Amino acid sequence: MAAVLDIDFVSDMDAEAVVKQDEFGLFSMEFLHKHGRQLLGTTVCWFVLDVVFYSLNLFMKDIFSGIGWFGDAAEMSPLEQTYKIARTQAIIVVGGSLPGYFLTVLFVDRIGRIKIQLMGFIMMTIFMIGLAAPYKLWSKPSMHAGFAIMYALILFFANFGPNSTTFILPTEIFPTRLRSTCNGISAAGGKCGAIIGVLWFQYSHASIRSSLLLLAGCNLVGVMFTLALPESKGMSLEDITGKMEEESEPSQESATVAEVEFIHSMEIL
Repeated sequence: MAAVLDIDFVSDMDAEAVVKQDEFGLFSMEFLHKHGRQLLGTTVCWFVLDVVFYSLNLFMKDIFSGIGWFGDAAEMSPLEQTYKIARTQAIIVVGGSLPGYFLTVLFVDRIGRIKIQLMGFIMMTIFMIGLAAPYKLWSKPSMHAGFAIMYALILFFANFGPNSTTFILPTEIFPTRLRSTCNGISAAGGKCGAIIGVLWFQYSHASIRSSLLLLAGCNLVGVMFTLALPESKGMSLEDITGKMEEESEPSQESATVAEVEFIHSMEIL
């Protein structure tokens, strides 16, 4: 770029700083010492989030069917059943998921990534226990609306929480040269969580209530590992990774100018 633009793009001092920054690799002890805890935190948080998030979305039909939300499937045609399932999913998305994303966009730089992620995991745990503990009581027709509201709130705090911040934190808290790799490792952990969550619901013989309690436990694991992550709100990437160079001492010329500002003239009689 310097040759094409015909400018002094990178000074020798800056080049030496970049080389120094990249002295340690991903599998080095120095990386493990400096960033190993953060990589473990981002990976585990993304893992448990996807266990919960994909399970709640893909098996929403089974969870709602367990309380009789869709009525007797034997009395409905496949088209009618599909319509009711799609309508329920649309209501949950519009009432919970989308508002959560919008609020994250508005407040992620005001509240902070870590606080939003902690709040999301904690609130998801509370509402999920609220669904699982009295799961049989939600089968009453008068309780169906309350069940749907709480379910929508779970997805609201998933998106106004870890389902947004787990995408953000790995792109900010790691060294520049290794940032994409660490983000990829964290994302791969999330996809493993999605697979495990789907297989659990699909092939385990546990009840819906037990599965919801297990998902609530996953959220608590997310809370614990979120506490190991640094806050990156309002910080540049250099500040976050600790690579910001110390401010140079003011030059002699600037110091002289600063001193001149405090010289007072006196009228000589």
